[in-house]
Amino acid sequence: MTSTDSAQTPAKAPAKDPWDLPDVSGLVVGVLGGTGPQGKGLARRLAMAGQKVIIGSRAAERARAAAEELGDGVEGADNAETARRSDIVIVAVPWEGHGKTLESLRAELAGKLVVDCVNPLGFDKKGAYALKPEEGSAAEQAAALLPDSRVTAAFHHLSAVLLLDPEVERIDTDVMVLGEDRADVETVQALAGRIPGMRGVFAGRLRNAHQVESLVANLISVNRRYKAHAGLRITDV
Repeated sequence: MTSTDSAQTPAKAPAKDPWDLPDVSGLVVGVLGGTGPQGKGLARRLAMAGQKVIIGSRAAERARAAAEELGDGVEGADNAETARRSDIVIVAVPWEGHGKTLESLRAELAGKLVVDCVNPLGFDKKGAYALKPEEGSAAEQAAALLPDSRVTAAFHHLSAVLLLDPEVERIDTDVMVLGEDRADVETVQALAGRIPGMRGVFAGRLRNAHQVESLVANLISVNRRYKAHAGLRITDV
């Protein structure tokens, strides 16, 4: 290569730092199923970190009562209003009502960043076991039902007990985040990082959500054996 050739070759842009995440502090976060333990715990931690949070329920009165209990500026509303007023919507409803709830909110969730954290599980005498939805996972079901939303998956492996415990100041765990769009995934990673001790880690596209959702069955077994509230840490990242 001559010096002239070298001068004409454009310099390669440096690789983006995967930990260079956006500022999400000004975004409004809605939590569908915010009166249940997981949703309420997430709402509490995000509000404590300074995020504006609205919790949703089928009954607005129930949501408002739960919001008043949480404090930190949390508001309560019915699911439809919560979806309309939020920039990011976390889906933390029971698996049994997952599809029906999302289908009923398709219009309100259009254009929203949706974060599905639902774990399809069954229980019998042997304990918890993973269910596989027809679409492949809860997150893929959400994507199929919400064609005008940007669906991601995250927050599956968090202990509601720790999230709600006022004595616990840090939640030392990693959050596996899945999605199709890098910017959306990074937004969710940044949201997870707002909670002290927590870190959001990219873990693939939505087609890989099933095994992430299913892992909760294993964590339930761990918790029962060791009387713990186990989470995950990704090493060497």
